Amino acid sequence: MAPKAFASSADLEDKQQTLEVLADGVYALTAEGDPNVGAIEGEDFLVCFEALATPVAAREWLALLREHTDKPVRYLVLSHYHAVRVLGASAFDADVIVAHENTRALVAERGREDWESEFARMPRLAKAADSVPGLTWPTLTFSDRLTIDLGGDRGELVLQYCGRGHTEGDIVAWLPRRRVLFAGDLVEAEAALYTGDAFHRDWAATTLDRVKAFGAEALVGGRGAVSRGRAAVDAAVEQTRDFLRVMIREVGAVHHAGGTLREAFERTHTALAPRYGRWPIFEHCLPFDVARLWDELSGVERPVIWTAERDREVWDLLQG
Repeated sequence: MAPKAFASSADLEDKQQTLEVLADGVYALTAEGDPNVGAIEGEDFLVCFEALATPVAAREWLALLREHTDKPVRYLVLSHYHAVRVLGASAFDADVIVAHENTRALVAERGREDWESEFARMPRLAKAADSVPGLTWPTLTFSDRLTIDLGGDRGELVLQYCGRGHTEGDIVAWLPRRRVLFAGDLVEAEAALYTGDAFHRDWAATTLDRVKAFGAEALVGGRGAVSRGRAAVDAAVEQTRDFLRVMIREVGAVHHAGGTLREAFERTHTALAPRYGRWPIFEHCLPFDVARLWDELSGVERPVIWTAERDREVWDLLQG
């Protein structure tokens, strides 16, 4: 059997983008399993959620958004630090770039390595990679909760830290008046999870409990379709939790028995593939997911920094 192409390096076909109006002045752009983005209108400004991988890609999203509103971007909210979410930030010309305080620390610690890693893993998303002017630095950070007054009768937008999950610094954006939640990569709807920088046990327990407790009627996850209605929202949360729990169970069993990382990967792949194997980026993510969880079970508290070289080593060991 021929080895699998590295990560998403062979996924070069453009995805169909769909701009959805979730409520008056509330927008989401989905793209068949590519990273989702969104925007919320204030009385005389916009809050944008996520920035895509490059300024060129971000400008294409903004051109679609401008068909609905010409309000300036006052706030750009970044759910976490990963390159394909943040490096397009300069296109927004935002007054304020908001993220969790841990996210700013992660940019300083490993932002450059993550940039090189993610652009090599997902070259199609790195549209006009040379248009990125440098690392994206938040200009406003918080530790627990930050509220943005949208003005007029639009209510408020709540930015909330729900605990360690996909990274140490993931935040969500909650619009109570419309009961819409932008969950970032803490929740995926029919898309596989990337957990290479995760805290699996926290994420699968208290963090997702807090996300679910919002009681959202519409949820925009990191990838996949918008979940509409409470039942669909809860299903997306529980699908995410199930993926994590299966990983914890299968990798944990091999680790406890004194097996190898390769054995843990094969066992986890067998357990997850029937339900999740056809979903976007499943084969891409799983080697990095299992490697991080193996480290976590071995007592490595914080994720080891992914470099382009380490990516290839893990891929060749587990998917080669």
